[in-house]
Amino acid sequence: MMRWLMLLSAGVCLIMDFSVSLSGQEQEPKAASDLPQLARQVQALLDKDYPYLDALYKHLHANPELSFQEKETAARLAKEMRQLGFEVTEGVGKTGLVCVLKNGSGPVVLVRTDMDALPITERTELPYASRVRVRNAEGREVGVMHACGHDVHMTCWVGTARVLCKLKDHWKGTLVFIAQPAEEIGGGARAMLEDGLFTRFPKPDYALALHCDSFAPYGTVNYTEGVSLANADAVDIIVRGKGGHGAAPHQAIDPIVIAARIVLDLQTIVSRETDPLDAVVVTVGSIHGGTKHNIIPSEVQLQLTVRTMKDTTRHQVLEAIERIAKAAAQAARAPEPIVRVHPGEFAPALVNDIPLTRRTVAAMKAVLGEDRVHPRPPVMGAEDFSRYAQAGVPVCMFRIGTVDPERVEAAKKGGRPLPSLHSDEFCPVPEPTIRTGVLAMTAAVLNLLGR
Repeated sequence: MMRWLMLLSAGVCLIMDFSVSLSGQEQEPKAASDLPQLARQVQALLDKDYPYLDALYKHLHANPELSFQEKETAARLAKEMRQLGFEVTEGVGKTGLVCVLKNGSGPVVLVRTDMDALPITERTELPYASRVRVRNAEGREVGVMHACGHDVHMTCWVGTARVLCKLKDHWKGTLVFIAQPAEEIGGGARAMLEDGLFTRFPKPDYALALHCDSFAPYGTVNYTEGVSLANADAVDIIVRGKGGHGAAPHQAIDPIVIAARIVLDLQTIVSRETDPLDAVVVTVGSIHGGTKHNIIPSEVQLQLTVRTMKDTTRHQVLEAIERIAKAAAQAARAPEPIVRVHPGEFAPALVNDIPLTRRTVAAMKAVLGEDRVHPRPPVMGAEDFSRYAQAGVPVCMFRIGTVDPERVEAAKKGGRPLPSLHSDEFCPVPEPTIRTGVLAMTAAVLNLLGR
């Protein structure tokens, strides 16, 4: 830990004022005499502020809330931002927050965090682990856990706001810090936009966000230029049959058998209907049917997540899912299944603006060092942060490492695998992860708003 802090402290003194044309043509970095002192101030503020941020992180982790239920989380973040002098509007897009701070004329920079947690029972055994249990939208009791790092995102968001407020003499412009609900179901960004995010409040010139990386060492940042994350669709298939006695299957039409056939046949969409060089994922994440050993049910429900990189491929895959489901039912002389795509949970592919990403990467390299900021290929995850880009704003989302570097190296050599995001064992190392997130995001914002 001390070695990491010493490296960070040394690296932070290298902040530069990067002048980059957003036409895509990078210029040489231009040094500013006051920025080394500013960098030292940022590090000193983080040293003083971290105990507060650590307590905030552990509170958020222990008190997660599901999508569009983030009332207590939003109230806590609203309190934090009002104390800093932001003008806070609550209830934007149901439970979202918009926090505005004006500091003279200059660009408008949006910094986004997400707030919602996942219906997962935590198994990390941390002293601040979540023990929350609630009923979800379907009425089932579920555990709730920040298994995707949104608690880290919120803490870095507050930490960045706290630093920028103490450095108001060093930047000009408008900060629009938003706390977005329901990222995990792909509905929060859309809800905030439909509620006037870019009409009721200053429309940003740039939008920034960070995300945890469960496989990267803490103290590092990863980025992707252009297409970064996939289209994501949520699809339900309701397989209908004819109920009956388990000892007399010939008198029934068994939807469990039909559902099993559908699950297997869906795999041929990727293996036999899609170009091998065109990335596609079709995953059945939930299957429910039946109540007892000797009863053939009349219905089975499947829930799918579908990931694609191209819009044309997306339409092809969704058509194939419906065709395969109907064909399996017809072969069994069963009623036609219901195939439902949820438009409210669709998240378009995330495309990072290339000039903005290059400009942001240059600033983070100056702060963290060249060896701690790395490119990464696109992945099949999804993020509704992409909707802000579709609304006409250049966006950049980067990823921060969360894992002890020794664990990363051990896993690469065949040791214990690292838990992924959405795992019930995911647990970032708080201090270096949060420090890196605050420092990287502060550098990114100052690089856009600095005098």
